[in-house]
Amino acid sequence: MKALLRALHAPVYDRRLEVLVSLLGSYLEGGETLLDVGCGAGTLGSALAKAHGVEVSGIETNVREGCAIPVEPYDGATLPKEDNSVDTVLIADVLHHEEEPERLLCEAARIARKRVIVKDHKVGALLAWPRISLIDWAANAGYGVRCLFRYPSKEGWHALFEECGLRVQEERSSINLYPAGLNLIFGRRLQYLAVLNPIQ
Repeated sequence: MKALLRALHAPVYDRRLEVLVSLLGSYLEGGETLLDVGCGAGTLGSALAKAHGVEVSGIETNVREGCAIPVEPYDGATLPKEDNSVDTVLIADVLHHEEEPERLLCEAARIARKRVIVKDHKVGALLAWPRISLIDWAANAGYGVRCLFRYPSKEGWHALFEECGLRVQEERSSINLYPAGLNLIFGRRLQYLAVLNPIQ
């Protein structure tokens, strides 16, 4: 069953990767350092490094063998980095899996020198919660990743950012992330991206 889900999700993931590499690249500068939090196999980070000339490393609670980028283990509480030690912290589709998303986001704000980029989901559109829950489950069940099925509204994201000392530089409330047919159901207004600056 897990292998089947992974195979079915592969074309969706390929499109997602292509869109995110292009979108995220518009906020990055060559030569900067980027930490990909919850990087998995490092596929996104590796693609960003190749496309945009950033120096990428990753953090994972369960480090996989054969990662595409250098990855450090993470204890789930404190990111193993000094204050203001990386230019950009990327948290892509990770916070909605966290029991305490504010803890991880505050840690990201602590270590980010320039920006924190959050890519996640948001409710607010028609039948948003069941649609997000379905794509979340389909994307993660094949890898044994637990889903909490908790997704903030745009206002909820803003409150979380403020709590963690982050100011919104730019945000996107709709992203065409998936192939055309799937994008109508699972993309667009269910997808959210915020570029955040730590408040000094």
